[in-house]
Amino acid sequence: MKEHQKYFHVTDTEGQLLPYFVTIANIESTDPAKVIEGNEKVIRPRLADAAFFFETDKKQTLESRIEKLNNIIFQKDLGTLHDKAVRVAELAEFIANKLGFNPEDAKRAAMLAKTDLMTDMVFEFPDLQGLMGYHYAIHDGEKQDVAKAQLEQYLPKFAGDKVPQTEPGIAVAIADRIDTLIGLFGINQPPTGSKDPFALRRAALGVLRIITENKLDLDLHELVARALSDKCYGKAFEWQEAGNKAVDFMFERFRAKYDDEGISAEVFLSVLAVKPTKPLEFDQRVKAVNHFQTLEEAAALAAANKRVSNILSKQGVTDTQPVKLELLQEDAEKALATAVSDKQLALAPLFAEGDFKAVLEQLADLRGAVDTFFDDVMVMADDEQVRNNRLALLGQLRNLFLGVADISLLG
Repeated sequence: MKEHQKYFHVTDTEGQLLPYFVTIANIESTDPAKVIEGNEKVIRPRLADAAFFFETDKKQTLESRIEKLNNIIFQKDLGTLHDKAVRVAELAEFIANKLGFNPEDAKRAAMLAKTDLMTDMVFEFPDLQGLMGYHYAIHDGEKQDVAKAQLEQYLPKFAGDKVPQTEPGIAVAIADRIDTLIGLFGINQPPTGSKDPFALRRAALGVLRIITENKLDLDLHELVARALSDKCYGKAFEWQEAGNKAVDFMFERFRAKYDDEGISAEVFLSVLAVKPTKPLEFDQRVKAVNHFQTLEEAAALAAANKRVSNILSKQGVTDTQPVKLELLQEDAEKALATAVSDKQLALAPLFAEGDFKAVLEQLADLRGAVDTFFDDVMVMADDEQVRNNRLALLGQLRNLFLGVADISLLG
């Protein structure tokens, strides 16, 4: 009614469909009954066709259609839809195990996920893919969540759309998108400025949204490594190349999301610089840095971090060395060393909990000690041991902030 005839369907107070529709006429008819009759005459055969397809489809189970997926090419270099179903089932099972979900339900939902594409109803009405899979799965006696996963695998479909809620739905929706992303990057067909035939941008953002909005502790590098394991794509691609490109591409999708939320690009880039691999953690860090920017101490500490970063970079310091207390000479450097050491101990449990907002709030307390250090202490002392010790102290200071983000990129 809605798609083919642009009619308004009618539901009851419970949201259930009623056998009525509302249509609009662009003339004031002298015989409204004729207009109604004409519209009913047009829609009735369409509904009759749908009813026929529905009843015919129900004579075969979704499971009986799995083998038929071998007849449809997913992508010429990536195999059939059956090949994809097997890969997605393996990855969905892995995700379910990581999250404490039922792995068998995830695997079952994945193997059935594309079977409704083989039905007459979806062939005639392609927009019903997923929805028909749900109804046929219910009819076949599949578990409720396995059936719902048939519909949820496509969520979110657009910006602002809801994300999957059932365990199998979450596992399949993530696995399906990861499989597509890895496959296309593996054969070197990433999106271009004007072309994105497999909707990889939307797929990547979908993965990020499902993980962050459901607060899932998943690591993209782990998922991608599994997608490229022998049980999935196997030796088809070089993992380092395809995997790293796909992960970088996915995290880049966060930029548009944060832009829509009014979070600045520099906040996003400060987190991207430290390369977290868990989307949920990435999101928590971004929100922590965005909050940090509102603190009075933020600008001064960002400037100090920039100064520290430049000093360490010029001196070629790339690793963190221990600070030797016996080489500390000035009161200001002793005070900073004590403050840094105290923070390392105090922040360890906060880092472990992923409470990055609290970490940055506590690091803001270092502003006074840092300012005094740069006012009173010559970092590049003549004595090589003293100089190296001061560089080690600055390295430890910088590492505390890098545990969240590179705040030298702010402001």
